[in-house]
Amino acid sequence: MTFETLRALADRAALFTALRQDQLRTATEALGEHRWDADLDAGTFTFSAVEDPSRTVVATPHLVASIAPGPRSMMWSWALPQGDRTGITEALRAYGAEHGIRELTEGEVAFPEDIGDDLSVWMDDLARAIGGAAVEITGFSSFYAATVGEARAVLLLEDPFTSLTVADAAAALPRILSGLALADGRASVWDLARLAGWQLTWTDDAFSAAEVTDASGTATFEFDEHARITGIRGRLGADA
Repeated sequence: MTFETLRALADRAALFTALRQDQLRTATEALGEHRWDADLDAGTFTFSAVEDPSRTVVATPHLVASIAPGPRSMMWSWALPQGDRTGITEALRAYGAEHGIRELTEGEVAFPEDIGDDLSVWMDDLARAIGGAAVEITGFSSFYAATVGEARAVLLLEDPFTSLTVADAAAALPRILSGLALADGRASVWDLARLAGWQLTWTDDAFSAAEVTDASGTATFEFDEHARITGIRGRLGADA
């Protein structure tokens, strides 16, 4: 099925993406009821509180793709009339050319026929897959899928949050993992460490556990025979 390669890339980055999306969600929820405004010319994407517009979260946006129900297709920003103003999709295009991924090298990709009855839900799912794949390839995060009429605009955001630390992850993961289905927990932890810039060490030749470390501490992920995460133990702060 079309876009399955993008979903596989997104699956690999799922743990890192979920943690970074959680940071964005926490910051925007702190605003209460809020709205978003994008100014691609100025290079700003702003979430602002409805009751007090001076309370904001401001990020630098990179338009990745547009998903439209009319033509039933997805277009990368480099193929849109306004073009890719920040060049972010050139990295996706180059990755696609290197690895032979058609969905990344064609400017416009048609929806497959077997998408089910609810087009809106399918488009939301595709937007998440595109955002996750873009995070995996570029390392930029987080992403936002903005609804524009009936279409979706997928943007990578250079947000104002600090880099993700092991301590951040250890605190958030027990809550996040309960609602996250990982295709391969072992691969997701490896990719989390890669994207976050942490050191990772496998504890044995069977890859039954992985220890990740940065300046904030150390966490050990344990896996079962199906590569599922079964436990997380941490040593944080000065005692790590």
